[in-house]
Amino acid sequence: MIEAPGAHGTRLGPAATPEPSWDELVSSALLGTERRTPPVAAREGRSTAAALLDAAAVSTVRRRAALRPAPARERPVPAPADPRPPLPPAARRRLALLLADRNGAGGGHRRGTAPDLTELLPQWLAAAAQHGYRAPEALLPALLDAARARTDLRTAALDFAGPRALWLARLNDEWKFALRGVGNTAALPGADEPKAVRTLWEEGLFAERVSLLAALRRRDPAAGLALLAATWSSERAEDRLMFLDSLREGLSMADEPFLEQALSDRSRNVRATAAELLSALPGTALAARMAGRARACVSLVRTEDGTDPSGTAAHLTDPSGTQAVGSDDAWALVVQAPRACDAAMQRDGVVPRPPTGRGERAWWLSQLLEAAPLKCWSGWLGGREPAEIVALPVADGWRTELHDAWCRAAVRQRDVAWTRALLGAPAAAAQSSGTYVIGPAATASTAPAASVTTAAAMSGSASPDSPAGSSRDLARLLTVLPEEERARWVAEYIAAHGLSDAFRMLGVCAVPWTEPLGRAVVDALDIARDAGSYPWSFSGVMGLAERCLDPDAADRLAMLTTVPDEPADGSPGAVGYWSEAFQRLVGTLRLRATMRAELAP
Repeated sequence: MIEAPGAHGTRLGPAATPEPSWDELVSSALLGTERRTPPVAAREGRSTAAALLDAAAVSTVRRRAALRPAPARERPVPAPADPRPPLPPAARRRLALLLADRNGAGGGHRRGTAPDLTELLPQWLAAAAQHGYRAPEALLPALLDAARARTDLRTAALDFAGPRALWLARLNDEWKFALRGVGNTAALPGADEPKAVRTLWEEGLFAERVSLLAALRRRDPAAGLALLAATWSSERAEDRLMFLDSLREGLSMADEPFLEQALSDRSRNVRATAAELLSALPGTALAARMAGRARACVSLVRTEDGTDPSGTAAHLTDPSGTQAVGSDDAWALVVQAPRACDAAMQRDGVVPRPPTGRGERAWWLSQLLEAAPLKCWSGWLGGREPAEIVALPVADGWRTELHDAWCRAAVRQRDVAWTRALLGAPAAAAQSSGTYVIGPAATASTAPAASVTTAAAMSGSASPDSPAGSSRDLARLLTVLPEEERARWVAEYIAAHGLSDAFRMLGVCAVPWTEPLGRAVVDALDIARDAGSYPWSFSGVMGLAERCLDPDAADRLAMLTTVPDEPADGSPGAVGYWSEAFQRLVGTLRLRATMRAELAP
């Protein structure tokens, strides 16, 4: 028999048996070696039971070392050094507990009073990153497993794990995601390595190239654009789309020539993305073209004598006859949707075919309005401020379409003044199953101008195909506001309307919540408890409160953990469930405070 030499001098016979799995070893141990022959061979002078324990010990070491059982091979290169300071001992123990509990406690409505450690892991990782600690070597396998199971953890987990996690990932196929560069900057070359940057861009995996471009745009937007431009013509359409999306990082007027060229791309999706990016820059040529089209679709007219300040007669009449001359009540906006979507509009990103349920003209109009610079409207409409423009009546049922498009434009252009105007006062924002009538005109949706008879309506500018409900997204609109103002608006909204539509708004508020916002949420939860309902209807908000309330509020909220008398008309047992929910809230806040203290240097 001829034996082949293995690595490091080990000689492997052709009939070598594969290593037994951990499950096989456990089964043999449970049944006993007398009842079941172990899948291992005993060495001379050793019992079968001892051989089974030896095999289990070897398997355990291999698992901890992140190596699959396999024939001996070349030793891996030593792991790279990680110069960051180690975790404090208490924080290290806490991380081990969080990773051990990452699978959660199971489903079901009733969660008990124990904190949900699974939901605290992202917050712990963010706090550890602020201190600049390195991950404990022994916990790297569990950390990589957690990142593999939860994509939302990958960016924070891989940054915290550092270069040694990448070293481990090369030894285990289950962790190959860490090598693709998604959410991980440790694998990317630095600014002082131009040759390595070029090599990775030309030879790397697609995800590595996307991450490289995004990282380069963050530190040097011009260099990132030059890198993309060098290979743009040879990229696949789907790759061009992802690369183009990376230009959102550091987007500026310097990107306009490249994006203007991308408007002629063969791919419709690439053209649309290029148009979206250009419209986010109000000074571009595309923004000017869209502004001209939008201005032709919306005009300001006088509702009494038909005088249009732009010089065009509109013949609007006010059936009530009560509006004061010279006031904004005497003016209205008239909309004439485009009658066709020509080739020039399509090149500028207007999609000709509407989604199901949308009329063509309303769809084209919304895209034009969304891409037009918001700052132009003040000059076109008599120097009015955004709040005054939003308060103007809109004839022929176009108000929802017009305001929804302005909302999307405010988000795209990050225009704070227009966002404030469109949001209006929180107490005036009406609820309607996730669809909102917002802004100063919310209380005037039945203004006389909404029912005026116009010559424009007779000429086809009415909106028979306009959607009945609003598509605006309050949560996205709120992201434009500064953090403190955003939290204040949401707090006032909850105080006026409760929690039924507040979940997504709370999700865009900075953590920890400000004191007024936290107080508004807790007060609303307390009101819901007093109403006699079960807490399960508010489980989402309660979970956010556990993660987002200021931990220092725990002692103040302890009074809510008592079990009050059950109201006569309340749901049976509801007060007990509420007490559990508030105990879990207080316990989680105290745990978060402890975690914060453990991470302190």
